[in-house]
Amino acid sequence: MLLIRGGRVIDTEKREEKQADVVIKDGRILGIGDFTDDGSYEQVIEARGWVVAPGLVDVHVHFRDPGLTYKEDIHTGAAAAAAGGFTTVVCMANTKPVVDNREILEYVMEEGKKTGIHVLAAAAVSLGMKGRELTDMEGLKAAGACGFTDDGIPLMDGELLRQAFEQAAVLEVPVSLHEEDPGFIRQNGIHHGKAAEQMGLYGSPAVAEDSLVARDCMIALHTGAKVNIQHISSRGGLEAVRLAKKMGAKVTAEVTPHHFTLTEDAVLQYGTLAKMNPPLRTEEDRQALIRGLQDGTIDMIATDHAPHSREEKSRGFTEAPSGIIGLETSLALGVTQLVDKGYLTMAELMAKMSLNPARLYGLECGRMAEGAVADLVIFDPEESFTVETFHSKADNSPFRGWNLKGKVHYTICGGNVVYRSSCG
Repeated sequence: MLLIRGGRVIDTEKREEKQADVVIKDGRILGIGDFTDDGSYEQVIEARGWVVAPGLVDVHVHFRDPGLTYKEDIHTGAAAAAAGGFTTVVCMANTKPVVDNREILEYVMEEGKKTGIHVLAAAAVSLGMKGRELTDMEGLKAAGACGFTDDGIPLMDGELLRQAFEQAAVLEVPVSLHEEDPGFIRQNGIHHGKAAEQMGLYGSPAVAEDSLVARDCMIALHTGAKVNIQHISSRGGLEAVRLAKKMGAKVTAEVTPHHFTLTEDAVLQYGTLAKMNPPLRTEEDRQALIRGLQDGTIDMIATDHAPHSREEKSRGFTEAPSGIIGLETSLALGVTQLVDKGYLTMAELMAKMSLNPARLYGLECGRMAEGAVADLVIFDPEESFTVETFHSKADNSPFRGWNLKGKVHYTICGGNVVYRSSCG
């Protein structure tokens, strides 16, 4: 048995916290309350002043495995996740080859089982992620796919998407969507605004995102499918989600820490380390995203962990790939940018990072209650640290050198300690 003593225990369902001890036995939470260390515990963690919360769940990661493992692999990605407090992650399908068949799907899942955390896999919506023909969604679901996505590439064929939504509704799994219409974009990775103008670029206007979000929310409404709008970045897209929810669509939305923290100005300071799809937008967009987190229009925080090599990111802005890593800075950015600034309570942040993502995929994690699975993160919300090194293979992050609060000390998955900080 494991005893965690005196922590700030977060109840994500009630959005409450209390000081209490937690006892873990056989991979489950045996009790939450006041317990005495009678010498029967195999391990005792002193957590006074630290937050004890459900292990974080990230519904949007790229582990680049198979095929692009010089950037990341399932094992290094899982190590980065554990160091960031994550006990469950959902891998995207845009590997090489694409996860559009049973063989590749089973490879990802089997490697994931070796990591110590829960590594789930989404399969592609379309064969080869080419947007022309649907995958065998029923067969892939039966083989273990937790959902479907062509993330990285927007699905432009509305009728094909309608068919995918109808199948997903029958299978009771979500479809997650990357919303950028390439017809409006001249250069990806940078917002069509003042920063792009200074760089002599046109960029990617918000209408590229807004138009597809609006279309897909309506298709979701008409099909009854569970649809997740990925890495939302614009005010217009947010309003489309808000309207769709009011109309009864089963639509959720995720936001990344970089989109609620940075604006288009970051591209001028950090160059390609601030290049991502969809791009960082205006301060007005950023503030709208924070309001969306506050009022529930945005359901969850997801990293879109996207590792690239230093050589790739050192190319010219228009040649470099988009994306940044995020698993090891996500929680701290949430604490520093949202909780410390009074936008969310700690319990609300934990719900956005554990309970709500778990609910999207029908997982039993994300809860702190007797009998719940013992997937936990223990962190000090007041301890500052400088972002320097990563467990990921990659270090493409604009947050290197930042001083953040919220240091992870322990990550526990299935009752087992899978990460412990040097001072934990």
